[in-house]
Amino acid sequence: MNYLQYVGGIYSSEWFWAKLLHVLRVDESVRNACYSWVEHCDWIPFLLTGGNDIFQMKRGVCSAGHKALWAEDYGGLPPDDFFSSIDPLLNNFTSRLFTKTYTADKPAGNLSAEWTKKLGLSTNVVIGVGAFDAHMGAVGGQIEPYYLSKVMGTSTCDMLVAPVNEVKDILVNGICGQVPGSVIPGMIGMEAGQSAFGDTYAWFKDLLSWPLLNLIPGSSIIGPETGEQFIAEITSKIVTRLSDEAQKLPLNENDELSVDWLNGRRTPDANQLLKAAVTGLSLATDAPRFFKALVEGTCFGAKAIVDRFNEQGVQVKGLIGIGGVARKSPYIMQTMADVMNMPIKIHRSEQTCATGAAMFAATAAGIYDKVEDAMNSMGQGFDKAYFPDKGRAEIYGKRYVKYQQLGKFIELQTT
Repeated sequence: MNYLQYVGGIYSSEWFWAKLLHVLRVDESVRNACYSWVEHCDWIPFLLTGGNDIFQMKRGVCSAGHKALWAEDYGGLPPDDFFSSIDPLLNNFTSRLFTKTYTADKPAGNLSAEWTKKLGLSTNVVIGVGAFDAHMGAVGGQIEPYYLSKVMGTSTCDMLVAPVNEVKDILVNGICGQVPGSVIPGMIGMEAGQSAFGDTYAWFKDLLSWPLLNLIPGSSIIGPETGEQFIAEITSKIVTRLSDEAQKLPLNENDELSVDWLNGRRTPDANQLLKAAVTGLSLATDAPRFFKALVEGTCFGAKAIVDRFNEQGVQVKGLIGIGGVARKSPYIMQTMADVMNMPIKIHRSEQTCATGAAMFAATAAGIYDKVEDAMNSMGQGFDKAYFPDKGRAEIYGKRYVKYQQLGKFIELQTT
């Protein structure tokens, strides 16, 4: 049995079993005390409902399917000997975990008496089964079948849903899993993403801020209080000003080029050991040109995800942008549309993860019959869209080929 078939064929060091094994290896005290292992999104409902028996915990199919290798096709988790063959420290762990999972539209129970006192609420309050923030965010952002919902923050988490009867036996290699009901019950939820997105821009801002942070505090001209205010003012403006200057630059096929693996690669084909690269630098490369390359690199990484879905039989029909970067950076979003050669519509809500959680909660409480009804009733809609510029899209098509070539070279050097 191929136990990796539903998680893209590769198991990431970011996920459930890898994190468990790491902790067991490095911390003897935890290893000796640890009985079971749980995702945060499963722990909180268990805590709020007063749970005290780990075997009664209602584990969400979202975390179980995308991160813990749970699949209904092989009756739950892979067998114990699969894990113990990787490391004997994992011996017998499956017997202390779970076999059954639940979608997030189902109740986990009611608020316990202990927590009603702490929160000033009633035991009539229904607590829903948990799921990951980005998956609920996709629902809060009103995801549609075959639209890639991109939650863009420090990293990205990309979700796509499709009817089960249309996906059939398609298995998309190199993504972060495809799980029935992990986003919308009754549909296959497919997850992908990038390990660094907003973090890439934050890294460059920190790089440029080094002289401010390290030289101004010792200045004999600027006092400490004024120095702190000056640093705060300048650093808060760096990314905005870089964006303004970068979008004024002409676009050429041979501009500076970056590969976006500053924190490894999440999708396609997870490999956290990979490193980023920037090429084409010259003495004419200034900060806006470097920033432009970084932005384009993150957008090329996003295109690689869309290409993987398309190549393997799941056609991406459109893009939905949600999260801080999507709402705050027109330059990055326009670049995304140009690189993808596809429109991207931006959801109005600034709190799609919280909104999605509320939609699931309303369904679990019986206010709505299904999540789609809650989504239609509670969704805030879209307030902006970016459309590709045909001329720029053509140049980006050529630059994307160079991005792929550079990525292959970097991968050879890394591995």
